[in-house]
Amino acid sequence: MPVPTIVPVVKCWQEQYREIGNLPEVNHVLIFENRGKVVGVSNPHPHCQVYGTNFVFSIIQREVEAALDYRQQHKKCIFCTVLEAEKLDGRRLVYENETHIAFIPFFAQYAYEVVIMPRNHVQSISQLSESEVKDFADILHTVLCKYDNLFQIDFPYVMAFHQAPTDGNPHDEYHFHVEIHPPLRQPNLLKYLAGPEIGGGNIINPTTPEEKAQELREADTVHYKNKIKD
Repeated sequence: MPVPTIVPVVKCWQEQYREIGNLPEVNHVLIFENRGKVVGVSNPHPHCQVYGTNFVFSIIQREVEAALDYRQQHKKCIFCTVLEAEKLDGRRLVYENETHIAFIPFFAQYAYEVVIMPRNHVQSISQLSESEVKDFADILHTVLCKYDNLFQIDFPYVMAFHQAPTDGNPHDEYHFHVEIHPPLRQPNLLKYLAGPEIGGGNIINPTTPEEKAQELREADTVHYKNKIKD
């Protein structure tokens, strides 16, 4: 999808977060998108779902608690700290524009796992300005295009929006970001959980984020299918 087509989708996500999050019984709005049969979906094309729950999903809850603890100790946002560290290091950056940055985190569990984060400290997608919405559409389009161009396939992934809970608390400590988890390590090789991971609970990433970030940086931003048409 071209960027102008993605912008209305982003605005729809904003509306969904506001509308569902304003329901008194909803404490968390989870937006996610799946693509590809290998991630266990019936529709292989990209499709989005939105959950409104009366509880906060455990990953978000842990992030909230970590952010609160970090802010209490250091008087700043843990996500902003990670963002600044990635910008300064530079080796794990994938793409950036004026208002957003995409990188493979040093703690990545998957080979091509990417985090997209706004530079401004906002708690949810609903707080993105008009220009930030356009830049978010741009960076999302670019990262997903680079994914497809890596192996010239419809790259499978699970994309999750990490947003502040809607439980009535302000959650100023939280920082909206998107995590994309692709299961592929190579064109025909999936990331499976092995014995130490299932039995021990620690995820092992057999690749380095610096190496994979470089691969994504070097991947073209023009989709390979469009090149074939040309």
